[in-house]
Amino acid sequence: MSADTNAPFYGWYGDDFTGATDTLATLFSRGAKAFLFLGVPSSRHLAMAGALDAVGIAGSARAMTPEAMEAELRPVGQFFARSGIKVLHYKCCSTFDSANHVGNIATAMTVLRGFVDQRQAVILGGQPSLGRYCAFGNLFASIGTEATVHRLDRHPTMSRHPSTPMAEADLRRHLQQLGADAVGLIDWTILDNDRPLASDEPNILFDVLTQKHLAAIGTELKHRARQGSLLVVGASSVAEAIYGDRLSPLVEPQTTDTGPVLAIAGSLSPLTRRQVEAATSFIRISADAGRLVEEESYREGMATRIGSALRDERNVLLSTAPQDLASIASADTRLAQTVGRFADRLLSEVPVRRLIAAGGDTSSHMAQNLNLWGLAYGGQLSPGVALSIGRSDDPQRDGISLMLKGGQMGSIDLFDRFAAGAT
Repeated sequence: MSADTNAPFYGWYGDDFTGATDTLATLFSRGAKAFLFLGVPSSRHLAMAGALDAVGIAGSARAMTPEAMEAELRPVGQFFARSGIKVLHYKCCSTFDSANHVGNIATAMTVLRGFVDQRQAVILGGQPSLGRYCAFGNLFASIGTEATVHRLDRHPTMSRHPSTPMAEADLRRHLQQLGADAVGLIDWTILDNDRPLASDEPNILFDVLTQKHLAAIGTELKHRARQGSLLVVGASSVAEAIYGDRLSPLVEPQTTDTGPVLAIAGSLSPLTRRQVEAATSFIRISADAGRLVEEESYREGMATRIGSALRDERNVLLSTAPQDLASIASADTRLAQTVGRFADRLLSEVPVRRLIAAGGDTSSHMAQNLNLWGLAYGGQLSPGVALSIGRSDDPQRDGISLMLKGGQMGSIDLFDRFAAGAT
């Protein structure tokens, strides 16, 4: 594939919006000029973003069937191929949670492999900065800022995830169960002893236990990129590896927006539940997930109640998560879709300028319904939690502040800190 010498070196697709914004923050903090689009950009919006080192596209493939993923990712791959990027990063969750029927990472690899020069896909298995570690192909993860590290198949949250439970910690086995071709392994002892980083398998997994490992992998990825474009799968550790140690200090959240905050928490994560309970500067409202999806009159009542509080300059935190795992099936993806439309309706009635979404699906659908075309980096509130500035052709929406966070990310007091404008 031919490449424009002025093309961005790095392109990433986030399989949900929270992960996509985390990669944006990772790149920005390392001195890369980066911007995140909410879909394949038009030439006008691409020009408005200016010259870029890295260009991203936020999507929701993590919640899609394999057929829907293929329809979503094919135009993405075509765009990156036309752009001439050298590293095409499929940004999946740092816990790699995925299933055959939903968010299938192997499906993404099959589709995107057709838009890069090199046939071998590279997989990075850990992100130490977020408490994610890969040793001999097995993934381990902490919970938020908790120090205890769990093997993924014994992780209190991920082993019981309602839609993509992780019963296999070995990423090679996991990906092959999803339909991927054979996966070779470069284990941490090879990295530590500077042995050749090569495998003949169609895919190659790199252990990651330390920042030193990431540095060695980054050198290898840049060497490979000189031979032609390649596909890399993993968390924001891919950006950490490529761009190395932080080159610029973290930008503290910068916004002139004031007024109330609308927060919507749809995650089932115990950490998000604790964060919701700790949010003392908000009016906390719990919605019945089933009724929110099914009953217009219920949504009308909720909109009236929330709108009244926002007009009174009160912060509102709406919890939409089903109260137990058994009830999640009745809500399924319709809940996140409903929440996205509901947020758009509230903003049309009350011009709120500061928004929080907790949960990958909730964040993706809310952002997709706000008539935004892109997100710029606006600061970092906590490891894995970035502040974004929305870009829109609608003056009422352009420049709004958003915090999109995954269920397992952030400090306990995160909601109150965002509301107070603290860092």
